[in-house]
Amino acid sequence: MAMEISDILQNDNSDKLRIIQELVPGKQITLAHIIAGPDAVIYQKLGLNPEIDYKRAAIGILTVSPAETAVIAADIALKTSGVELGFVDRFSGTLIITGSVSDTQAAIEAVVAYIRDTLGFSVCEVTRT
Repeated sequence: MAMEISDILQNDNSDKLRIIQELVPGKQITLAHIIAGPDAVIYQKLGLNPEIDYKRAAIGILTVSPAETAVIAADIALKTSGVELGFVDRFSGTLIITGSVSDTQAAIEAVVAYIRDTLGFSVCEVTRT
């Protein structure tokens, strides 16, 4: 399982503080979250489709490692339900999808199940607010 070590502080005897961030590669989903009925400002700040009915919409967020798995996750999410791709980054492993609450829930659950059952990754619990 991958571990992320961040914000390790080192003093290099020159009164400067260095911050080192490391990522130890693994096969895992570290975040799978659904925001149901998000405030409109979240859509705007993320640069997502502004023509959404916010009260009936949801945002799904996933973080995967290795990062390239985000491309596979995006493909599964789009093929599973009527969600739209908000953002995918093959370098950070971040995926953001939007759609109805039920479509977003179905897409996130399908991605987590495929990555766990077919690819053999460790996965976190799907959370929702």
